[in-house]
Amino acid sequence: MSGISGFFVMLAIAVLVHEPWRWAGYILGRRLNPDDEIFKWVKSVSTSLVAALAARLLLFPSGALAGIPLWLRLAAFFLGVAVFFRTGNTAWKGVCAGAALIAAGKLVLG
Repeated sequence: MSGISGFFVMLAIAVLVHEPWRWAGYILGRRLNPDDEIFKWVKSVSTSLVAALAARLLLFPSGALAGIPLWLRLAAFFLGVAVFFRTGNTAWKGVCAGAALIAAGKLVLG
């Protein structure tokens, strides 16, 4: 099967696999209270895992990031945090600012 008929077969399979779980999640999830203690705990654990990963990447990098000096990684981190708070807690702007500083620093340092 190729062309448009193959596309429709793949689309039908995707819908049949996806939609029952989507509706089951909707039906089961509408009674959940997002302010329950368990959800606060899950949010705390996930936030701490992201913070630990960021600290590991900052202090003990691997791959291409290992070639970036520590002072530049720290400067990019603090710039990203500052941009995050200055732009109303917009994460993507902070990440982009930090990445841009690392890219510019790498270009300057060679």
